[in-house]
Amino acid sequence: MAATKLNSVAVPKPWGRHDLAPWSEAREDAVIGEMIYDGGDDAPLLIKALFTSERLSVQVHPDDDAARELGLPRGKDEAWIILAAEPGATIGLGLRHAVSRAELAAAARDGSIEQLVDWLPASAGDVFYAPAGTIHAIGAGLTLIEVQQNLDLTYRLFDYGRPRDLHLDDGIAAAAPEPWSRQAPSRALGEGRRSLIEGPRFVVERVLVSGGAWLEPPVGRATWLAILAGSGRIDGLPCGAGEVWLAETRAHVEFDGDGEVLLAYPGAGIAPGVWASARRQAA
Repeated sequence: MAATKLNSVAVPKPWGRHDLAPWSEAREDAVIGEMIYDGGDDAPLLIKALFTSERLSVQVHPDDDAARELGLPRGKDEAWIILAAEPGATIGLGLRHAVSRAELAAAARDGSIEQLVDWLPASAGDVFYAPAGTIHAIGAGLTLIEVQQNLDLTYRLFDYGRPRDLHLDDGIAAAAPEPWSRQAPSRALGEGRRSLIEGPRFVVERVLVSGGAWLEPPVGRATWLAILAGSGRIDGLPCGAGEVWLAETRAHVEFDGDGEVLLAYPGAGIAPGVWASARRQAA
């Protein structure tokens, strides 16, 4: 089979929520912060759905070079696609102004880093790309999809007094203590496709689907498909909103009416043939 529906793992977090629709049923037994869709340890990317009721920790991730010095396969660039946002929701990205590493360490220790972070307004439809080394913190009141390089390593710099470990020495060394640079704007690709993120470590596209289409991952670039809206079939198996699928070879996608999906695949450049309508294939 060309495409596989990925199992999800619900992860309780102190900043999570009970309402997880459509990514999971409501949970009354725990506050869930993340739904993780794991494609395996060797997969270059990892997809999560996040649900926040409080600010996440101020944190940073190592880049490829720093991670490999630790014997790890890759660093951790991240991107966030905002699906829903409460009024006044924010994401912290970079600093309001550049500081020295000594100043950053002092701000992390005394808590003033919370005011040093540049808190940007976040609304449904916004897209943010945070290269490794970017100091960041996801704010409260957000539902989002996170696309990241597949690395389980986070350095927390500040956590609002929560009883969790901080990693100041490693985090300060990995951080770029400066303002964040906004990524290039999205652009239309045709056939309902729009690029949201174009590398350097991965590509994210948003696709509006009507009827059938072929998903054809580029050679060596497996493609993740997160269904935001609609229902139908992938290779004949039922699929619907709140699911994430992984395709390593050609797969047929068919929606009953209109749908909306995110595509994510590793690499720096757009793969022109990764998505094609069934109508064009038949022409």
